[in-house]
Amino acid sequence: MKSLKNLNFRFIIYILSTILIFEGLFMILALIISLYYHSPDLKGILVSVIITIFSGVLLYGATFRKTKKELQVREAFILVSTSWISICLFGTLPYVFTHSIPSFTNALFESVSGFTTTGSSILTDIEAMPKGVLFWRSQTHWMGGMGIIVLALAVLPALKFGGTQLFSAEASVVVQEKIRPRMIEVAKRLWGIYIILTIVETALLMAGKMPWYDSLCHSFGTVATGGFGTKNNSIGGYRPYIQYIIMIFMFLSGINYLMHYFMLNGRIKDVVRNEELRAYFFLILIAGIVITLILIFKNHLGIEPAFRYSFFQVVSIMTATGFATTDYLLWPISAWLIIFSLMFVGACAGSTGGGIKVIRHVILFKKLFANLKQALHPRGIFLIRYNGKPVSEELVQTVVSFIIFYLLVFGVGTVVMTATGLDIRSSAGSVI
Repeated sequence: MKSLKNLNFRFIIYILSTILIFEGLFMILALIISLYYHSPDLKGILVSVIITIFSGVLLYGATFRKTKKELQVREAFILVSTSWISICLFGTLPYVFTHSIPSFTNALFESVSGFTTTGSSILTDIEAMPKGVLFWRSQTHWMGGMGIIVLALAVLPALKFGGTQLFSAEASVVVQEKIRPRMIEVAKRLWGIYIILTIVETALLMAGKMPWYDSLCHSFGTVATGGFGTKNNSIGGYRPYIQYIIMIFMFLSGINYLMHYFMLNGRIKDVVRNEELRAYFFLILIAGIVITLILIFKNHLGIEPAFRYSFFQVVSIMTATGFATTDYLLWPISAWLIIFSLMFVGACAGSTGGGIKVIRHVILFKKLFANLKQALHPRGIFLIRYNGKPVSEELVQTVVSFIIFYLLVFGVGTVVMTATGLDIRSSAGSVI
């Protein structure tokens, strides 16, 4: 109880109130879309906006007095957990009040899937959804995607989740000015890059004759690597140009956003030397080429469609976006196994992509290789380096522990899903 008294609950509630106000303001965009299309969900979204903003203002009013604005580790844990729970709960309101998803459980599932950029959905007919609600659904991806990046930069390094400390170390070189807090400066830069990627992709999709509404929704889903779209068959019904554009931006969104910042500032050498980025690129390249050859020789596809199907799916799966141009479960088992393996790899740290993250795999393989050399040369001392800098043994152990725990959750989750009656393939795929 003594430890609870020392927690800065006032500041935690203050941050939550700010988050809810911003969530309500973002809902207004869906309200404008609904108004523009004369959609029947207008009243429900309006009620959702009012409730969300009013709740945020109410909490803000209760914590407006000056308070200590420094987070301890325990407070950071509570803030992260309560923030995600709060935005997901209020994110259900547009679904429930418009009766688009009348079941609260289903609405909560859709909201959580959106904000966490998971991309799973309970909807069976996406195209039947009202325009405003469908736009809000894509918006939850876009909001959650950048939320993950800022969270990784601001909070996770302090909580010592293996791999994010390395990301944080690279982030320190981004900030040039010392007047404002580091987090504010970095967040502005990352948001700027995020918005630029969204605008450029939207423009390129519109250039390919995709309607502006669909272009914007698909850009939200791509840049956030979430996978929510506006069509029942995902990206399968669009022309190759559209598929290539989305493929490219999925790849870009899976890169550490600090690398984007370095590129914009002409620091090409820093980008080229980044070990995680190189591993990310070569894994996609090798997996894409192998599956392309499998589709050419076993499925007898032409070179171009085999290349497009292969690389689109490899990038989509590795970044955990979830868009699809075809049903890869119908591919030869060898291709399917490669795709399934990539689900465990993930994108780069500091990106909107999911998975274990490439940086952790890099550290893990360096550790395994160091152990092998140690066994061959017992008296040798072998340091693990990342981007030329030594990595502490404590950090290496944290990375290994994270991966073990990740795989443990996957194993237990698969068993539980199988117990509900799902086949092993569906169980494993849904859990990962």
